[in-house]
Amino acid sequence: MAPGSLERLLQGIAADTPPHLEARVLAGRARNEDAVVLDLPGGRAIVQSVDILTPIVNDAFAFGRIAAANALSDIYAMGGEPWCAMNIACFPQALAEEDAQHILADILRGGQSALLEAGAVLAGGHTVQDDELKYGLAVTGVIDPAHMAVNNGLKPGQHLLLTKPLGTGILATVAKARWEGAEESEQALTTVCGRLNSVGGRVIHSLRLSAATDITGFGLGGHALEMALASGVSIALDTQALPLLPRVLEYARDGLIPAGSHLNRRHWQCFTLVEPGVDEALESIVFDAQTSGGLLLAVPPHQVAEACALLLAGGDLACDVGQVLPARDDGRALILR
Repeated sequence: MAPGSLERLLQGIAADTPPHLEARVLAGRARNEDAVVLDLPGGRAIVQSVDILTPIVNDAFAFGRIAAANALSDIYAMGGEPWCAMNIACFPQALAEEDAQHILADILRGGQSALLEAGAVLAGGHTVQDDELKYGLAVTGVIDPAHMAVNNGLKPGQHLLLTKPLGTGILATVAKARWEGAEESEQALTTVCGRLNSVGGRVIHSLRLSAATDITGFGLGGHALEMALASGVSIALDTQALPLLPRVLEYARDGLIPAGSHLNRRHWQCFTLVEPGVDEALESIVFDAQTSGGLLLAVPPHQVAEACALLLAGGDLACDVGQVLPARDDGRALILR
């Protein structure tokens, strides 16, 4: 679905919620948060999200783990800790034979491996027949309601740290097209997309960062813009500082860019200022639709060194890719340099 269209569709439904029930939502629908934070009695809170994917790799176990990591990422992006999850699996009837059932078992085992690493319990799930294979999780986490990272928490002067390389949408296109380098692309997807964002989530919590997001379907540019517009600021990204997966820049220059990434770029172009000299391929990568991408952390200057040290010690990247600036008079909230 195009960026923004789902929000418009749901506006009328959300408006029907009685005020005493709506008061339970501490963060969520209003600013397109990664997950929803809900108030519980006794000053506690939970954070919930649901996500589901079609396969981006051929290996069933790897796909299950990637889909689970992608769903768990929303919890980490808010500064929460995953607590439990429920499987959601859609399985074509044509795959219901004995051998194909092993595929579903491997997918579920892949998801379970990610949950166990996250310290969350699998509490159940639901499987339905569908025309296309899909898998994901409904995840519940715990969170401190006084210290959560939200989309409107950006402040001028903050640095933006990115914890994973970009280009998963482009590599998935290469793998599906069986282009030169397809096997290497799939291996890179398996490694990067299957990695949890738990390290970044702990950094958000321990440093009490005010804003963060995970980079998924809208790409780095789209998710950064959601934060900038919600916060009333602008963001400058240094395109030369962006970490890229192997051969992504080469593939982008060859035109191997998925349709969703083109859609992202067109949708957000009215809010984007591209300075002279920026590589057009890098501009496309900024809006590349990611699967289980990294976290974008907004870090005050005095905490950058500590945040980088914590991320690197945990095995994540700590790439300083940009800075938060005051709002511009021309309404351009994302500057690509």
